[in-house]
Amino acid sequence: MTTSPTTALRVLRAPRMPVASTTFWIAVAVLAVLVIAAVFAPWLAPYPPDQIDYAAINAGPSPQHWLGTDNLGRDTLSRTMWGGRTALLGPLLVVIGSTVLGMLLGLAAGWKGGWLDSVLGRAFDVLFAFPSLLIAIIAVALFGKGLVAPVIAMCIAYTPYVARLTRALVQAERTRPYVSAYRVQGFGGPWIALRRVMPNITPVVGAQSTLNFGYVLAELAGLSFLGLGVQPPTPDWGAMINEAQAGIVSGAFLPAIVPAVAVVLAVVSVNVIGEEMSDRIGGEVPA
Repeated sequence: MTTSPTTALRVLRAPRMPVASTTFWIAVAVLAVLVIAAVFAPWLAPYPPDQIDYAAINAGPSPQHWLGTDNLGRDTLSRTMWGGRTALLGPLLVVIGSTVLGMLLGLAAGWKGGWLDSVLGRAFDVLFAFPSLLIAIIAVALFGKGLVAPVIAMCIAYTPYVARLTRALVQAERTRPYVSAYRVQGFGGPWIALRRVMPNITPVVGAQSTLNFGYVLAELAGLSFLGLGVQPPTPDWGAMINEAQAGIVSGAFLPAIVPAVAVVLAVVSVNVIGEEMSDRIGGEVPA
């Protein structure tokens, strides 16, 4: 079977997906290592996270403790691996919650328009006036310290960002010919919106939500550092940095540096992945 010249020209002229950069794959590898270390911490960590060794308080790196110990003699590597479980779980819950809620609200506002769009738009404007970290601090003041209150508060704070993007995408999709074609065939508005429009905008919203993951991770780590998030003795990267402050005076830097580097690596990796995803699908974002 031979290929016609016209077909060959079409293949040559067809747009190709850009090849992912080396930086992207490095970020994926780093994030994968952090996630694997956190998920499999019960099996990979050399020590339990709360095991105290008074004979090795603020000890430096050694064959027994590769990254040293903290001010209670707890293994820094083990606590960092266990701390990734809460440090990564919180942002994941926020991103999932805000993405689902934001897409539903944005879909309703962009598809229906009218008074519903106006009411939701004003509500989003009110939420935009308050930084997400401030909303989380208020939630902690009202409902107490821990992970639950900040996660719920940040879900609410990040929902308008997802909803506004979704609304703009839906308004652009409404004018496309395939929507009119489905209407002519007798399909209802809700079916078209949920079964056809929503899948088309999900990749763009997903790329933005990936970027939100990095922002939320840094903010939740900051809350834990301030003593408003995850509480000791539960290991968490932000809380570990807070606990290690006293040891810095005596020259024990690793208990603070290691979780801080973990936060930086996670945030930078997620941002690189999110930016690459946004660039690859950028042509589909409406102006």
